Amino acid sequence: MNSYTGGCLCRKIRYQATGSPMTPSHCHCQLCRKSSGAPLVSWASFQTRDFSFTQGKPARFDSSPIAFRQFCPDCGTQLTFQFHRSPDSIDVTLGSLDHPDTITPEDHIWTKRQIPWIKLADGLPRFETNRPTGDE
Repeated sequence: MNSYTGGCLCRKIRYQATGSPMTPSHCHCQLCRKSSGAPLVSWASFQTRDFSFTQGKPARFDSSPIAFRQFCPDCGTQLTFQFHRSPDSIDVTLGSLDHPDTITPEDHIWTKRQIPWIKLADGLPRFETNRPTGDE
């Protein structure tokens, strides 16, 4: 079984995720940009049952009426994102992994919000909003 570890910049918060990462993506939405201070954020989802904080306690911020983010209260590193309607899934910032090269994003989401000066030629699929789920 795959195991991924990570944590914040000051190392006070640590986590572990096991299993297969789902839907690794580069997100260009405004909330991800504002919460990270970066032009985009890369994520992968895990089953909540396969994710745990192993050291420290993150702070929580309800970044919109539909979701919350967890981050280190000391250094500010953004660690997770979770929709209220999807308690069985949690997104983890790939940049907070100890080895971020072990998970490769498969697409770009919310590209209609992408900053115009970002020019990426990685050939990955691009979705103006979120990727299609098949539920539409």
